[in-house]
Amino acid sequence: QVQLVESGGGSVQAGGSLRLSCAASGYTSSSYCMGWFRQAPGKEREGVATLRMRSTNTYYADSVKGRATISQDKAKNTLYLQMNSLKPEDTAMYYCAAGVVNRAYRCSLDFESRYWGQGTQVTVSS
Repeated sequence: QVQLVESGGGSVQAGGSLRLSCAASGYTSSSYCMGWFRQAPGKEREGVATLRMRSTNTYYADSVKGRATISQDKAKNTLYLQMNSLKPEDTAMYYCAAGVVNRAYRCSLDFESRYWGQGTQVTVSS
């Protein structure tokens, strides 16, 4: 069983930055995928950024490329999402997820998620 706890959300003005954190506990295999997803009111959940544990391969949604950086602290078993140049359309509940590779054996935005955190709200005002 894997437990995921997000933190770091908040309210910022457009153009600002936030760093989200996801502390993982329980068994986290090096083959696990981890990532950030978000869901805005009335919209479907979408992948934001993902990576493979203890790997340098990262994947980003087109909407955040160049503005977001996903990273991991292996010693702390913590996943991060640095978001810069935030826009009002980035407003959403952000969730951390862990899972396994997709059918192409990649930890891309469509990896098979099995565990979810409770979410952290990000609100960007114009």
